[in-house]
Amino acid sequence: MPNDRVVPPGTAPTVISVMLIVPDAEAAIAWYKSALGATELWNLGGVAGLEIAGAAFFLHEVNPDNPAETSPGQAGVTSVRVEMFTDDPDGVVDRAIAAGATAGAAIEDHRTPWGTHRQGGFTDPFGHRWSVGDRSPLRPHSIE
Repeated sequence: MPNDRVVPPGTAPTVISVMLIVPDAEAAIAWYKSALGATELWNLGGVAGLEIAGAAFFLHEVNPDNPAETSPGQAGVTSVRVEMFTDDPDGVVDRAIAAGATAGAAIEDHRTPWGTHRQGGFTDPFGHRWSVGDRSPLRPHSIE
């Protein structure tokens, strides 16, 4: 059976990202830059592309004409958790909390079928929940 993870030469791999709905795009851009080291890819005023160490994500300011897309603060709940995988989950969470995020689950080691996975999290000032862990879930593992 061929490995379906192999990308043919000259073909870019598929990328899955998130568009975070925020009440104030400029404030969110500033916070993600300061707290998480994001860089701005582009900014259309109310809609922006950012990246953290090559991982792109997007922000969209709340649009009153589109009530189907609202910020967690307006909805009173969040239904998506942003997952971030890094070599330094402790440092990322500490930096986010120092910049005003609310602490979530403490960073700790979790037993998984593939070994130890270090993970914790925070909620950013715009109501989005982030889980931050090491890169261990990004590799193929045989789970039997």
